[in-house]
Amino acid sequence: MLNSPDTCKNYADGSSSMNKTTKGIAYVSVWVIIWGTIASLVDFALLGADLYNNGSMGQASTFATYGLAAIVVAWKLAPKFLREND
Repeated sequence: MLNSPDTCKNYADGSSSMNKTTKGIAYVSVWVIIWGTIASLVDFALLGADLYNNGSMGQASTFATYGLAAIVVAWKLAPKFLREND
């Protein structure tokens, strides 16, 4: 349904542009995947090194810290990717 008139605007040259809502949802979704992947990799290394246990406050703080970092970076990069004219 991404090609419906409500989500994409097709131009004469064959290119298309997503509407603001679809682009925003895709942007946030990508950042959630990036955050989860990086935090999980770091968590795996820290668990393997026995620096904390599964379900501990250390594990929660690892995911929270990487979550905050992802929010900051995503917020700073948003103007570049979420322009109105794209």
